[in-house]
Amino acid sequence: MKKIRECAKTLRSKNCDPFFTTFDIFFENQEDYHDLKSSNIINKYNISSLYSIREEDVSGIYFLDNILALKVTIKKDIPSSEPNCKDVFGAHQHIILAEMEF
Repeated sequence: MKKIRECAKTLRSKNCDPFFTTFDIFFENQEDYHDLKSSNIINKYNISSLYSIREEDVSGIYFLDNILALKVTIKKDIPSSEPNCKDVFGAHQHIILAEMEF
């Protein structure tokens, strides 16, 4: 088993607007990318469980084979414009995803 953080060349999260956070994972080699993709662990059920959101709040999961990358977009539970938002830029949300094993 490998953790995503051990294989990712770049792993980041950021807001794509006040209501959504997007995660980008870029891999350095095809083997790790294809291992993750074929493991099927990146799905709406697992992402929603990790982030304690509803499955319908996982708005997109995209595998980009030509650049060995994966993009996941989720609806935020608290918009970044709200005073209660603890991560206004969405820059710390990828840490949970980084620990997934495949």
